[in-house]
Amino acid sequence: MTTPFDDDLPPPRKPGLFARIRSSFLTGIVVIAPVALTVWFLWTFAGWVDSFVLPLVPEQFKPQPYIGINLRGVGIVFFLIFTVLIGWIAKGLMGRSLIRFGESIVSRMPIVRSIYSGVKQIAETVFAQSERSFERACLIEYPRKGIWAIGFVSTAAKGEIKLRAGGDDDDLVSVFVPTTPNPTSGFLLYFPRKDVMELDMTVEDAAKLVISAGLVYPNEKDPSQPASS
Repeated sequence: MTTPFDDDLPPPRKPGLFARIRSSFLTGIVVIAPVALTVWFLWTFAGWVDSFVLPLVPEQFKPQPYIGINLRGVGIVFFLIFTVLIGWIAKGLMGRSLIRFGESIVSRMPIVRSIYSGVKQIAETVFAQSERSFERACLIEYPRKGIWAIGFVSTAAKGEIKLRAGGDDDDLVSVFVPTTPNPTSGFLLYFPRKDVMELDMTVEDAAKLVISAGLVYPNEKDPSQPASS
């Protein structure tokens, strides 16, 4: 619907040259920044690993004397090969015996024992096998009814926790509730299974949602919407 006064209004102004250049610049920053930061991080990380690993590698095994240039990232290759060999040895009978012998020596050193125990627990938590990883992402009402928080279901309650809380194995589950934006810290809570709403999104997508403080949602269809034909 138009009014007599519409004819008196001036036409909308087109953005000037400076505005167009500014818009293009900001768009370019959005495109370039993630790529540049990723490349910078990988380049810096490779150099940091090389500075620690390459001094420990014998000269005859370094590629620089043969090709004439210093390849960044060679230290990562040596580190991966060394780690795989150590893991392969540690799985054998002799490797397990050596580890137990070494840990028995470390356990007699007061300060070293505390440091080794803490680092070992962190490593086992971060690099746990798939069977120890979180099972599902979920929603729980925390810290009170009506307020929902994202959590990760780990295992059913066992041992003394199950006995003290009462109920069967399947009635009580442990849920890790992470903090934002650092999901490595949080709270370990025990909920009745009926109070845990499991989500369809993966654990990785739920972690992204927590880290981004709710800004990054998984690319999935709203389950409340009807399916398209």
